[in-house]
Amino acid sequence: MCDRCTRREFFGAGAAGALLAGAAFTYAWASEVPAAGPRGKSRICVIFTGDPRPADRDWGADTGQVEAMRARLAEAEAKLGNIELLIGESRSPEETQALLDQSGPEAPVLAINVANFAMTRVIDPVFKAARPMLVFSLPASGHDWMYAPRWLRAGHRVALLPSSDYNELERALRILRVVPMMRRSRILLFPPAQGTSAARSPEEVKRVLGADVVAVEEKTFDDLINGADAAAVQAEIDAWTQGAKEIVEPNAEDIEKAARVSVALDNLIRQEQADALAIGTCMGWLPKGFPCLGFTRLRDRGIPAACEGDMDSLLTMMLFQYAFDLAGFQGNATFDTSRNALWTAHCTAPLKMDGPNGESAPYLLRGHSEVGGSGCVPEVQYRLGQTITRAKFVNLETILASTGKIIEVPERAVHGCRTQIVTEVKDAAKMAANWSSALETEDAMTLLHRVVAYGDHMDSLRHMANLMGLKVLEEG
Repeated sequence: MCDRCTRREFFGAGAAGALLAGAAFTYAWASEVPAAGPRGKSRICVIFTGDPRPADRDWGADTGQVEAMRARLAEAEAKLGNIELLIGESRSPEETQALLDQSGPEAPVLAINVANFAMTRVIDPVFKAARPMLVFSLPASGHDWMYAPRWLRAGHRVALLPSSDYNELERALRILRVVPMMRRSRILLFPPAQGTSAARSPEEVKRVLGADVVAVEEKTFDDLINGADAAAVQAEIDAWTQGAKEIVEPNAEDIEKAARVSVALDNLIRQEQADALAIGTCMGWLPKGFPCLGFTRLRDRGIPAACEGDMDSLLTMMLFQYAFDLAGFQGNATFDTSRNALWTAHCTAPLKMDGPNGESAPYLLRGHSEVGGSGCVPEVQYRLGQTITRAKFVNLETILASTGKIIEVPERAVHGCRTQIVTEVKDAAKMAANWSSALETEDAMTLLHRVVAYGDHMDSLRHMANLMGLKVLEEG
């Protein structure tokens, strides 16, 4: 069995193409790139534009409404924990510029309408600085909201939330923080990378998103596996075996190997101060232990981890994690048009789809379905009736997305990968016919994979895309 092979090499198909795809880019090795310091908090500049208006007349927000917005912003800042708000008022372009200077060069902007046409008079410095800006506008707070779509069409990175719900301010901050969080991210990669050409290029990822992609040598990780603390490995074994509904194929050696890799992955992330991980050689890891349990643990802790080196899927998981604090389930797609259904299946999956503080889903311990049932992977049983969003951020320019509802989860999976969900979708036949039509590639994994997250996030993905200069293409 090969030690550094991709899935396709492992099965003897397309090996040359896979190697060439991985060799197209030069990666900096983690040992050559110093780990970043603590990430700290993402700063967001909040600008109230104009003076409050009387409560009983005129177009504008009154003092009570402004105070309520300030209180909700403070609540959200404390709740989210990883943002820092610089809040000020502006009645002129000069005051806006002063707030931008104070917030620092990377802070996106939350602009809040207070007085009629006040925003249109003061916001030009935001555009000149090319800052992403989300406009929040209460009903009757002025007519400035209607210019936000025009600013977007003019090429500025602008999103609009016109709402009376003060909770939407927290959603705005969640979406805005994605931009600075991406810029400070450190992504670890065990080459070769897979996916679209742009996503495989560390230079392009850095240029578009600001994130650093650094490669990890197998020997570095082998040393971490061999040096894994025995007590930590035993604790991981106990946690997995005691929490499982059933242990089906794996034997004690399978479980011990997978637990050791899980502990080593956790140590690697800590050692490298990394925010995300992709492994392009996972199908060759069986002799040392599959990384699937470790991937589950990382995702449950809020660290995106992608199988098969799929950089597009990894970046998608990072969007879900940064915006919504939700883990992503990366999987293969297969359709059943007779039921208007789309399956998603893979042999690694997070337990905590509701986020790091959520409950763990039930699971079985299984052997990997594509290597004779050997190894140890989780078969996670997700929540029936749950609305989901399925997405993939491709070419560093387009978010493919759709929604669905989980209608079936097997008691014990057969055919395909272990963790499976069957989701009802809008139009399975149309979705299948147009599947991955936005991708100019014949690479199977790039075409096949999507990432699933709990909840309907289509509207937020559109806002995020507007702020990041991306497109959203709804599938189906």
